[in-house]
Amino acid sequence: MALSLAISPCPNDTFVFHALVHGRVPGAPPVEVTYADVDVTNTAAERGAFDLVKVSYAALPWLLEDYHLLPCGGALGRGCGPLVLTRGAGDSGTATATRSGSGTTPDRTDLSGATVAVPGDRTTAYLLFRLWSAGRPPARIEVVPFHEIMPGVAAGRYDAGLVIHEARFTYPRHGLTALVDLGEWWEGDTGLPIPLGAILARKGTVDPVEAANWIRESVRQAWADPEASREYVLSHAQEMEPDVVDRHIGLYVNEFTADLGDAGFAAVEALLGRATDAGLVPQTSSSRATAWTS
Repeated sequence: MALSLAISPCPNDTFVFHALVHGRVPGAPPVEVTYADVDVTNTAAERGAFDLVKVSYAALPWLLEDYHLLPCGGALGRGCGPLVLTRGAGDSGTATATRSGSGTTPDRTDLSGATVAVPGDRTTAYLLFRLWSAGRPPARIEVVPFHEIMPGVAAGRYDAGLVIHEARFTYPRHGLTALVDLGEWWEGDTGLPIPLGAILARKGTVDPVEAANWIRESVRQAWADPEASREYVLSHAQEMEPDVVDRHIGLYVNEFTADLGDAGFAAVEALLGRATDAGLVPQTSSSRATAWTS
């Protein structure tokens, strides 16, 4: 039987899963793939819609009862965090530099009067944003399809927008300014990489050991022959420029894609631990305890 797989159309996912999707991984079953934004896959995973699925690490507390967290294939790294974009500091009339009472958090911009567009309410980007803006949340949050966020901020429909992935390279084209890099904030505060997207295997349907082996072989093939996936990656990329695609892959496909390792799991546990302490997500067991690792 074919394996159902849901990933995003972003270059890092299509690059990583090219060999698996195209039947080039020995011993792996045929794959039926669905391409969707992570906000869609987060919701679909709650319904058990896919055998293998890419989700936000922030969504794990709602999913780990039914899924294994795999230690490979996802998006986790350094220098790759979400950005908060505006048309320029002060455009909304709400941007003022403040310092937390503890004196231990970096200066932050007050968006308490702003409307902010986000790519999903259970995305890691939004969870990081909520942790960063704790005590000074924006006046309004709107969940917006990812491709509409930058044009919406540029047109003045939103005071700020939370973006990920290739938007790191293309936001200046929209006349936007990066108000804060949440990855820099997270790394500076914790010293850990940023856990963005996870790969899950449905319990009782997919053997997590086999699934991890298939994905690692797909990653190995992608690195060994990057040109093999070129046409496939470009055909699904929202930004078709080869340079943007290459930079995207270079940033998000890294050593943590092959194996989370101790630093990767520490990052996941720090994110969910802080979010639980802040009352933003339900209590969950350790991510390491629910994952197959080697």
